Amino acid sequence: MPLTLEYAFTVTVELGEPREVGTTYAGFRRVIPIAGGTVDGPALTGEVLPGGADWNLVRPDGAVHVWARYEIRSADGAVITVVNEGLADPAGPPGGGAARACPTHPVFEVPEGGPTWLNTAFFAGRLSLPTEPGDPVAVDVHRILAQ
Repeated sequence: MPLTLEYAFTVTVELGEPREVGTTYAGFRRVIPIAGGTVDGPALTGEVLPGGADWNLVRPDGAVHVWARYEIRSADGAVITVVNEGLADPAGPPGGGAARACPTHPVFEVPEGGPTWLNTAFFAGRLSLPTEPGDPVAVDVHRILAQ
């Protein structure tokens, strides 16, 4: 049986000024602060809380490894921890050009009383990279269903 995706919500993240750590043994590291944002969709709404970050790494092969940790507050007040990891292919999409999106794997930690279905499901995301400095990042989150 094939897996299917069910759209759940979009997380739109406002970014702060990146801090460039520099070149390490793993690649070029930068830390991009998360300043806030919104969560909107049929399965969840709320806000992105300031204070998280993306510990971004441009690897020697040119791929960009995204590893972000932050919190969202759902409309019902639950504070949900998010860890979202992804990898942007330096070759870009088929047909050429730089990648403007990458797949991610968001994982959620939800307290009792919140939308705990997030704790027991698997998700795939599509992270849309900003086209201009200062633009927000958007992650379309889909629940993976095994039929």
